[in-house]
Amino acid sequence: MEARLVILAREGNRGAFAELVELYKNKIYHLAYRMLGNRQEAEDVVQDTFLRMYEHLSGYDSSRKFSTWLYRIATNLCIDRLRRRRSVYSLDAELSEGEGVDGYAVLRTNEPGPEEAVMLTERQRILFDAVSSLPDKYKAAVALKYYQDLSLKEISDILQIPVPTVKTRIHRGREYLRRKLERELAKLGEAAGPLL
Repeated sequence: MEARLVILAREGNRGAFAELVELYKNKIYHLAYRMLGNRQEAEDVVQDTFLRMYEHLSGYDSSRKFSTWLYRIATNLCIDRLRRRRSVYSLDAELSEGEGVDGYAVLRTNEPGPEEAVMLTERQRILFDAVSSLPDKYKAAVALKYYQDLSLKEISDILQIPVPTVKTRIHRGREYLRRKLERELAKLGEAAGPLL
């Protein structure tokens, strides 16, 4: 069915394109949210992913799995956003948006918004924070494996790295998480076992 939708969408069928969007929008959102840790940015990545899909659908190689191609687009967009976050800004510099507004006024906080605060339990927050703190190269592999349930080969295709490298990144990512969770849960007097 997916292959047929791709063919129809390539031919300009808007209904088929809309069905592909419907089929993948939640999966792409969850991947982006896990990688970026920000609802608005994840929503932006979803939109950008489908815009890129629309623009480049004619170049899609139908001998490859469509979902792999789409996840690669989304993952690359997330990685680009993570790289841009590293840019150095002066927090003391006045912003053009308003007089007297500086970088401190627009800093993103690590505190969840009201919606997230209601949804997250303390243990979920700890796990989410641990995953969010993963180095970027591990974050993508871990998110694709555990949140999207993709095979090592699919992750390899998406990230364009060899399968052994995927295995290494997942292993190191899990070890990083294990150590971080042990420290955080020790503060609460709990064991990390059930989270991993």
